[in-house]
Amino acid sequence: MRQNIKRYLLALCAAICLLGLSACGSIAATRIEPLDPQTAAYIGQVTSSLLEQISSVRAEEADAMIAQLDKNKQTVFSGAVSSWVSVMNDTGAYVGMVSVDTVENEDGEMVSTEVAQFANRQVEFKVFYELSDSMLNPTAISINPVYTTGEKMAKAGMNTLLGMGTVFIVLIFISFLISCFKYINILDKRMKEKKQAEATATVAAAPSAAEIPAAQAPATVIEEVPAEENLVDDLELVAVITAAIAAASETPANGLVVRSIRRAPASKWKRA
Repeated sequence: MRQNIKRYLLALCAAICLLGLSACGSIAATRIEPLDPQTAAYIGQVTSSLLEQISSVRAEEADAMIAQLDKNKQTVFSGAVSSWVSVMNDTGAYVGMVSVDTVENEDGEMVSTEVAQFANRQVEFKVFYELSDSMLNPTAISINPVYTTGEKMAKAGMNTLLGMGTVFIVLIFISFLISCFKYINILDKRMKEKKQAEATATVAAAPSAAEIPAAQAPATVIEEVPAEENLVDDLELVAVITAAIAAASETPANGLVVRSIRRAPASKWKRA
């Protein structure tokens, strides 16, 4: 039972595909219609003339011509010249026309396709015309060299090789960067150890209070027994007393440290 259901489904899918193909063929037939021979021949002649003019442009004069065409707002022809410059090395010089076919598409445009023989290969030259006021106005021009199957395979292989090579190069570079991380950690550790060693050396080199030589210590320390009032805050009095003591003891004033100055009782001055 299940096998019969599968067969029915396969047959139904095949029928739908056949109907779709026939529908596509009818649509294509209605969209592209052939022109009368006289009109097709005239448009073909115009297309051949355009191809001869464009293929006669040399590489050294292409830039000036493109600039002039853009200035005149003839972008269709400037684009055609640019396309020709990009393929002229592959095609070579123009030899002659092989065939030309002109039809009208679903948009009402005249599409003229010419296959021309060049020195190196054939080229498909396609021009889209728009009929306006009994005048043919080109709306788009394309130039496509016809490459052999071997050339297409070679280009595809080269593109694949370049793409895969670029990916592998990037992966190798990323792997190299990741492998360098361990060296970054080592360098960071060494820098920290160096800073710690410098800090330790600085602390060891600093002299302690016990190691200060006696010559640097204050020469004389004068401290009077406190009696009634401490006058150390009186800076002028401190300076005068320090200078007097330094003169009397023949000691430099900067070697004296005044810790405390207090007023003596009046009775002692009277006895003196």
